[in-house]
Amino acid sequence: MITYHYESNFLLQNSQEYTDWIIRVHLAEKKELGALNYIFCNDLYLSEINLKYLHHNTLTDIITFDYATVGEISGDIFISTERVEENAMMFEVSFEEELKRVMVHGVLHLMGYDDKTTPQKEVMRNKENELIKLFHVEL
Repeated sequence: MITYHYESNFLLQNSQEYTDWIIRVHLAEKKELGALNYIFCNDLYLSEINLKYLHHNTLTDIITFDYATVGEISGDIFISTERVEENAMMFEVSFEEELKRVMVHGVLHLMGYDDKTTPQKEVMRNKENELIKLFHVEL
């Protein structure tokens, strides 16, 4: 089950399309989908979570909390839409494209992918690109 929560004035348009896509991502990766919560927020909200739970005093676009059980992917994915908007401008892509990248990035973390080293970052980016292409694929 995928749910969307809003802690800012952002509202995900066409949320069913995103839900269908995330389901396709799980099917493509052969992972069982449990409870997945996307929480869209602003920089301040995410910064407070970052400091409180991770003890990092930095801005970030995403924080993922893994609640997976054996065989099932579950978790909370907090996304700062302010960071997404700024990153979209910096990378010269649309807000929607950057939002998809961040949304699937969080799911990939829950699936066990990491991005701490350069080779891990390359694998993660390639996987993001591959899975973003599934957005308009029909089940």
